Amino acid sequence: MAKTAQEKIDEKAEREYEKHHKSHIKKSFGDKVFDVVNHIFFILFTLLCAFPFYYLFINTISDNSMVQKGQITLIPRGININNYIMMLNVNDLGQAFIVSIARTIIGTALMVLASALVGYLVTKQEMWHRQFWYRFLVITMYFNAGIIPWYLNMSMLGLTDNFLAYIIPGIVAPYNIILVKTYIESIPAELEESAFIDGAGYFTVFRQIIWPICKPILATIAIFGAVGHWNSFTDSLILMQNNPSMYTLQHRLYIYLNTSSNLGQLMSGGGNVASTAAAGMMNMKVLKYTISMVTVIPILIVYPFMNRYFEKGIMLGAVKG
Repeated sequence: MAKTAQEKIDEKAEREYEKHHKSHIKKSFGDKVFDVVNHIFFILFTLLCAFPFYYLFINTISDNSMVQKGQITLIPRGININNYIMMLNVNDLGQAFIVSIARTIIGTALMVLASALVGYLVTKQEMWHRQFWYRFLVITMYFNAGIIPWYLNMSMLGLTDNFLAYIIPGIVAPYNIILVKTYIESIPAELEESAFIDGAGYFTVFRQIIWPICKPILATIAIFGAVGHWNSFTDSLILMQNNPSMYTLQHRLYIYLNTSSNLGQLMSGGGNVASTAAAGMMNMKVLKYTISMVTVIPILIVYPFMNRYFEKGIMLGAVKG
């Protein structure tokens, strides 16, 4: 995405400031030692966080017999992708993947839009009973009726065995609205005032000024929402009991983990001798590793693209919030 002229100017000014700042500060020996220790610590911490994913990955692309014997530790051996290919042949896995992708994209988009709009509205003093509605919104963060009342409520609303059960309850997210509200309050009021003087309305100001400026915090809550939607399976487990076609990927893989000893029966070619034999080679340990990687890979792919906005949103929220 091409950067705007203002973004280029800001980045240039930031680089000049850092260059000037660093050139006028001489670090003591203690500061240099601290920097070295600090870098070593965070490098080791990063490796510690990344190693479990690396370990899972090398075990899913290595020879299954070696994995079963525990011979794969740091380097993959007998590299192949047969485990992932066999996962594609599991019944209904593709449908579950589509459901999870759909709920993640639609649910996250609506949540971000609602959080931005409501967060902007509650910053307006002229909003009707603004304090009441904002406090009412905040109170919902502290009370939870429990699973049974939640299920009865969803059932009475007709959201059982219904895809909308994944979308509607998550549209209004009080915590995210508070984050957006705090961020918007840090924006200079002169920007809105000048737009109002030029004859712009609230919606125009929101669309042309507030929305573009709020991209960092919106990207931050988008990551929170996407991860939550992707990893959720409780709602699928409770609400979709009579509609297996609406199972999410997490729910489907949870079922497969619990029935991994009978994976051969779950293959689309259940009566095919070759498919059953191939499934038999995919022992329980490898199956769990592969399932874990299937659930993690999409988030690992998306996060780097959002990381720049995520970091900016967190930092600005910490400084200005």
